Amino acid sequence: MIDRRNWHWFRVGDLFPPQKCKCSNATELLEDGDEIAYIGAKKSDNGVMRYVKRVENLVSRGNCIVFIGDGQGSVGYSLYQPVDFIGSTTLIVGYNEHLNPYNAAFLVSVLDLERFRYSFGRKYKKEVVANTKIQLPAIKLDNGYYTPDWKYMEDFVKDQIIPQLPKKAQRVWLQKYDTAPQKQEIMKLNTDEWKYYTIGDLFRVELTKGDIKADEVDSGDIPLISSGEGNNGVVKYISKEGDGKAEMFPDNTITLDMFCHANYQGIPYYAVGHGRVNILFPKFELNKYIGIFICTLINREVYRFSYGRAVYSTVAEKMKIKLPVTPSGEPDWKFMEDYIKSLPFSRNIEPSKPNEVVDELVEMKKEVIKLRRAMEAQQSAQVHYHIDTYNDNSTNYNVKK
Repeated sequence: MIDRRNWHWFRVGDLFPPQKCKCSNATELLEDGDEIAYIGAKKSDNGVMRYVKRVENLVSRGNCIVFIGDGQGSVGYSLYQPVDFIGSTTLIVGYNEHLNPYNAAFLVSVLDLERFRYSFGRKYKKEVVANTKIQLPAIKLDNGYYTPDWKYMEDFVKDQIIPQLPKKAQRVWLQKYDTAPQKQEIMKLNTDEWKYYTIGDLFRVELTKGDIKADEVDSGDIPLISSGEGNNGVVKYISKEGDGKAEMFPDNTITLDMFCHANYQGIPYYAVGHGRVNILFPKFELNKYIGIFICTLINREVYRFSYGRAVYSTVAEKMKIKLPVTPSGEPDWKFMEDYIKSLPFSRNIEPSKPNEVVDELVEMKKEVIKLRRAMEAQQSAQVHYHIDTYNDNSTNYNVKK
């Protein structure tokens, strides 16, 4: 039950005095080293554009809220950054000594409800961020002023949201995951002796046919893949039948959408036709580690494509990527697999739902938003409402007096 009688409006600038991030020219950042994340105006992947060498005078401290002030399609979104990063000057950052990953999940969900007010033409500027007001659980002080109830927000996420998540996502939030690599060998990349291959050399490329609309099919446990850079391309999990409108594709393949977003698919899936998704069927013995390696290289070509220059199957076949090679000149599949296994967190790569942890964290955020919206629906009545029931198979909370 949520009791809103003690909620109060707060000015964001009072909670998180805004300041700009420091990197004005991302092209000058060196990509080798993988020492620190470069964060840009991007709502997916928690804003991470790439990893670069650490430049101390450009570093912003972690444990903060990042407000996206620019960038078409992302203006008005907020992100929580737990560790140090380098941020574009299009971003605004705010700190509060009470912030932690749990109350931050609550806060970011509430902040994102305000993003409808902003667009590419009405940017989320520093002064706009400061003057934005949000309603939060609050404690009334002896002097009559209010302060956010940080503990309530933290406990709500811990007690009400995290227990609803699958065990893998719970391990992430409870920090019980394994950060160690599968292989302890330190492997370095030297691309000077690598060789270019076309996608057509490595894969048979097939454009999806038929169509499935996510809002017209029942929910289930099979991924539906469409165009998009986030969530491994998954727009919904649907029923096995798929209403007979499209073909199910096998696992251990790669999807490549019209904008050059490539994702390795570890379980069977459907793909929408209107998203112009290409299916890459390997001509070699593919596995999840090699798939992740290849997708990373394909995704580096994304800047070449747009609505006006889409990745059709004929275009995909001619795309070139540079791969490590054996002394005999063949692709060095073992090196690719071993390199991925040498990375931190590689023990957590499992042949389960694609990007399951990220997917579930997104779902957790959605649950907080639904609670917020349910309360806002009755805001003008100025009476006490509570969340009475929630059905795991439904999409809405039931609000009752």
